[in-house]
Amino acid sequence: MKENIVLIGMPSCGKSTIGVVLAKALGYRFVDSDLVIQERTGRLLSEIIEEDGIEAFNQLENQINAELTCIRSVIATGGSVIYGERAMKHLREIGTVVYLELPYDVLCERIGDLTARGVSIRENQTFLELYEERKPLYEGYADWKISVEGLSIREIVHLLKKEISNYE
Repeated sequence: MKENIVLIGMPSCGKSTIGVVLAKALGYRFVDSDLVIQERTGRLLSEIIEEDGIEAFNQLENQINAELTCIRSVIATGGSVIYGERAMKHLREIGTVVYLELPYDVLCERIGDLTARGVSIRENQTFLELYEERKPLYEGYADWKISVEGLSIREIVHLLKKEISNYE
C-alpha cells in the first residue's frame, strides 16, 4: 500500500465527502486539491475558469497536483485532474488511485450549477459529453474502481478500508 489514497471521479460523485470520512477512519490527513488551488491563487475555481479560461485552469491544476507532497493522506482531486499527465503520474507515484464511479443519471441529479461549481467544461460541451470523455480516463488511471451508487458514506468507507487492509 502506498502512503496516500487519491480519489478521482466526476464532479458530485462524493470525493470530498467520502475523503473526509475516510481520512478520519484511517487516522490520515485530508487534502482537497481544489481547495489547495484556491488557497494558492486566492480565487475561486469558477473565477479562474471565467477569467483565465479552461486551458489555463487545467494547466494550473496539473501543476499544483504534480507538486502535492502528502504523507498518510486522503487526497480528493478535482474532476478534471485526469487531464493533467504530470499530475496523474505524480499522484500514482505517491498514492493508490481510487475511481469513485457513479452512473451518468445519478450524477445529473446531484450536480447542480456547473459554472458555480467551477467545473472544467468547454463552451457548448454537454455534461453527457464531458462524462463520456472523462470516464475512460478515470478508468485508465485508477488502481481500483468502486461503484458508489446506492451506497451510504459509511458503506463506501467500509469498502475502502477493507480494500486498503487487503493491500497492507
